[in-house]
Amino acid sequence: MKLNELSPPKGSRRPRKRVGRGVGSGKGKTAGRGTKGYNSRSGGGVRPGFEGGQTPLHRRLPKRGFTNIFKKKIAVINIRDLSKFESGSIVDEVALVRVGLVKGRRDGIKLLGHGEIKTPLTIKVNMLSKSARERIIEAGGNVEVL
Repeated sequence: MKLNELSPPKGSRRPRKRVGRGVGSGKGKTAGRGTKGYNSRSGGGVRPGFEGGQTPLHRRLPKRGFTNIFKKKIAVINIRDLSKFESGSIVDEVALVRVGLVKGRRDGIKLLGHGEIKTPLTIKVNMLSKSARERIIEAGGNVEVL
């Protein structure tokens, strides 16, 4: 079987109903729209959320809080995640993305001290916790805050 020989199963696809094409078609004259009114006209029909003049749900419900448009999105990793790197390697943003520890757009990377580290690494991140700094230096590595 080839791609050009593929076809949908018999009876799974129906032809489009052509409305407004004469009385004999079964959908002629008013084309299934009923008689007169806003919905029978071309371009007629109400906008999403319109409830016939009743105050719509999105206006009846109370609004709370706000969205901070200046919020920073920080990628967080722990030192236990750094076991993927060999001894003496440089761990920066590019290396973290390559290994898959950091994904998507972000405004910085923060390193936290959860877990253990045994290999000495050179780490270049935007932020790090006090415990993470201590554990990296204990393992013989060094830290650079960008």
